[in-house]
Amino acid sequence: MDHSASIAAISYGLAAIAFASLALTSRGRDGPPGVPGLAVPAAASFLWAAILAIQALLRAGQELAALAELGRNLVWVWFLWRNLRALRAKTERVDRLAFLGRGLGGLAALAFTSHVIALFFPASQLSYWIGAVFPALFAVAGMVLVEQFYRNSSVQERWGIKHLCLALGGIFVFDFYLFSEAMLFAAISQDGWIARGAVNALLVPLLWTSLRRRANTDMKLAISHRMAFHSAALMGAGLYLMLMAAAGYYIRFAGGEWGAILQTVFLFGAALVLLLAVFSSTVRAKLRVYLAKHFFRYRYDYREEWLRFTSMLTEGEPDAQVYERSLQAMARLVDSPAAGLWLKQEGGVYRRAAHWNFAELEGQLEADHAFAAFLESRQWVLDLKDCKEQPGLLVETNFPAWLLACDKAWLIIPLLWHERLSGFVVLAKSMSQPGMDWEINDLLKTAARQAAAHLAQAQAAEALTVARQFESFNRAAAFVVHDIKNLVAQLSLLLANAEKHKHKPEFQEDMLATIESSVARMNRMLLKLSDEPGISDKSTLDLGAMLHEVMQSKSAYSLKPKLHIEAEGMRVKAEREKLVRVVGHLIQNAIEATPYTGNVSVTLARADDWAVLKVEDTGSGMDAAFIRERLFRPFASTKGTGMGIGAYECKEYVQELNGNIQVASHPGRGTLFTVRLPLITEPTS
Repeated sequence: MDHSASIAAISYGLAAIAFASLALTSRGRDGPPGVPGLAVPAAASFLWAAILAIQALLRAGQELAALAELGRNLVWVWFLWRNLRALRAKTERVDRLAFLGRGLGGLAALAFTSHVIALFFPASQLSYWIGAVFPALFAVAGMVLVEQFYRNSSVQERWGIKHLCLALGGIFVFDFYLFSEAMLFAAISQDGWIARGAVNALLVPLLWTSLRRRANTDMKLAISHRMAFHSAALMGAGLYLMLMAAAGYYIRFAGGEWGAILQTVFLFGAALVLLLAVFSSTVRAKLRVYLAKHFFRYRYDYREEWLRFTSMLTEGEPDAQVYERSLQAMARLVDSPAAGLWLKQEGGVYRRAAHWNFAELEGQLEADHAFAAFLESRQWVLDLKDCKEQPGLLVETNFPAWLLACDKAWLIIPLLWHERLSGFVVLAKSMSQPGMDWEINDLLKTAARQAAAHLAQAQAAEALTVARQFESFNRAAAFVVHDIKNLVAQLSLLLANAEKHKHKPEFQEDMLATIESSVARMNRMLLKLSDEPGISDKSTLDLGAMLHEVMQSKSAYSLKPKLHIEAEGMRVKAEREKLVRVVGHLIQNAIEATPYTGNVSVTLARADDWAVLKVEDTGSGMDAAFIRERLFRPFASTKGTGMGIGAYECKEYVQELNGNIQVASHPGRGTLFTVRLPLITEPTS
């Protein structure tokens, strides 16, 4: 007997002694909750270790050793399966484990049949499967069962089972490493085989520790969606690696001189494919849908989905990207890669307030549109594919053309606040393409209610902030009024002294200077406060003539803007003073942001029934964060003396005219404002 055989006999002999002791001490003990006794698997492991120790000494009995290996694996898998099934029976959902049970049963039957055939026909070609493939498959099954057992236990329950899971996990992980290597190189590592017995003996104290720990309450094990996903992914990856290892061995065997090179290239490519699948969002989404359809009564784990949804709504800064976070939370419920949000604005128009990867979908909807009334009354989650297949529904709802023209759009979800339509969300086609059923419909409707409440709260907070800022502005106006009062007192005193000193030249000069200074001060103050709404006096304005007037008022500056009118005779309906102030503000900002060596250009063009006014400069520009979060908000300004009301007024008045204003800017490269106003198409009298 050589040296390695004696070491192997000692290694497995220690394992046999350890498992025999465990079997004797576990008689009559139930162990941790849900683990009714380790006597049978410990006894099976004792017989396995003893047979392998004898086989190492006598160098015989290969068939008996293979049967002992099979018996030990079957008993441990049966042990984990029996306890898992018993725990599931308490929740009356044993039927959901039927697929896993059939898989384990099929594996056991196939392995047992192969061992019996090999026992009667020793020269059969089953030695590779018996010696490497079946033990590796049982190791994968064992790891999956252990992972399910531990992941779904609570913190208190893990105190009683963590040593058991560590021990069994260690046994199956070592076996998987040993036999997967054997599949790859067509030979079992001699050192690993010898060390296997001692490794199992080292893990027995962990099993005994777990046996000693008893809990006071029953443990309820539930297979969650996340656990099922990770377990299925782990099992699939393990089976894939074993199949690729077997294919690599065949390539090495059949490849001749190039066999080793071809095997290396093949295995690298197989590993690359596995990594691509692991990091693919589409593959993960389809796996979740498959598991939900075949293993669970409900497609979603509602507790987990709701926690994730509310977490996404409330994370980050209070005022930072609230709309975008709401869109992402809605889209991820159904694995949608893009979404758009339309909210009701002042003036009764639904405009796009935000988007997430959906910049190509644009349009607006009037508040009295039939489609808005349909969403508010029916409160349905609409599938555009189903709507296109039902022409009668399209006629009833009068679908907006810009929605039907977008092939990427999939679902339309109404946002209802106190049974009133506050907006709607458009989702792009899902990566996993789930069927639109009652469960998705109810989930999205419930999530939409939560999102609508969150958005309403955000809008209310924003309105309150604006109101407080206007309150501060009104306080500032009170100080201006106080200054005017002081000026009135000063002029009253001057008037009182005029009777005595009106004939003195010095007094006359001082009086004129004081009056001139007071008038100038009052005019400046009144200009700041002369934003009286008054009565709307909209009239028909010629945009070309109005622009010439505005450009003339800017001629005193050293940097003179250039005007380009590409279409004449364009008219709009607006209040002249307000529109002049809006256009003048945009041009003034461009001049102030541009050095005298730069350029400011104003272009007026026509696009269908719209007048397009562009104000472009080569000045300092603005970053995306400022444009998104501060540009069109009141009292937000980058100028030291600015009050931040001009851009806010521009946007509000342009939208009041049913137009829109857009901005494109890059720091250090300039800014482009684009104003679109609806033209008067009917002939004027």
